[in-house]
Amino acid sequence: MAMMRYTAVALLAILSTTEAFVSPSAVASAKSPSIITTSPQSSFSSSSALHALDPVTYLRTEWVSAALCTNQTPRSFDIALQLGTEDGRIVNFVPRTIRKIITSSAEPKSADDGALTVSCIRQLNTMAERRNTAAIEFSNQPADNLKDTPDASVDIVVSFQAAQRMYENGLDFKQSIKEAGRVLKPGGRFLFVESAEVGGESYLDYVMGISALVSGGIGDGYEEIVANNISEDASSIAAEVTDEDSEDSEVEATPPLFEEVGYDNVDMVLQPHIAGIAIKAMDADLTSEERKQMKSQEEEDRLAEMSFAAFERGNKRRKRKKKKKDVDNAGMGMGSE
Repeated sequence: MAMMRYTAVALLAILSTTEAFVSPSAVASAKSPSIITTSPQSSFSSSSALHALDPVTYLRTEWVSAALCTNQTPRSFDIALQLGTEDGRIVNFVPRTIRKIITSSAEPKSADDGALTVSCIRQLNTMAERRNTAAIEFSNQPADNLKDTPDASVDIVVSFQAAQRMYENGLDFKQSIKEAGRVLKPGGRFLFVESAEVGGESYLDYVMGISALVSGGIGDGYEEIVANNISEDASSIAAEVTDEDSEDSEVEATPPLFEEVGYDNVDMVLQPHIAGIAIKAMDADLTSEERKQMKSQEEEDRLAEMSFAAFERGNKRRKRKKKKKDVDNAGMGMGSE
């Protein structure tokens, strides 16, 4: 057993020095140092923070990302969009039932106007050819401004280790979450595996702040998150979002973007990460009038269902009484004979 542990540690040490834990875009950047720029907000390079992850965290978050895509993508979903596409792994992560993958960029706007890198495009094409499933719709749209994607046109949006890169490259990760909600169809899903904190702010708190219902998993620090963060930080974020959307007193406050959020801490990592799924509210895209009509229709349907159930109960009682009466009459007829 000791020999097996020693072998595993040695293998991890060897692999951590190779390209096995570094995406091809990072390798390309390493081979061309002249294209690396330094962000004024951070001492990291403009390449993804994924490259700066330790091997243990990198492998674990990659596994969780793939599992999340596989287990939380319904068969009926056809179109996926990735926030901050930087390589071709999304092609292998999503199930074969996905027919189209739309890209977006988290690259700095100062570099090629924020366009996807050549390495990223090459990897996506290679992976798509090998797997021969989903078609790739290449778009250089910024992850925080999905201008090429219409409202309510996507079944699932994924964000895997992209928020920190957005922050480092001058993009707004909060706006990218709102954009994900905008392009999702009602009932669509937003999957995320991100650093617990981005630029000193909690990623999960912001998602919860624009959501109606939160159901957390049980992981390290779960009780502390529930006690301290959900009740205070998330509620304050929700209040800020409401204030932003209702500066005019005549405008009705925007309803929650997501109707439910499920999450858990990523375990067995050295750098804290959070994984979760948010489901877009069915009425998120409706106007106040349409929302009132929908609630009125739901109430009518509820009353109709109650009336039908009452009729069925009464019908059953009448049948039981008739059956009992027939039995009693039959018994009286046999007695008279």
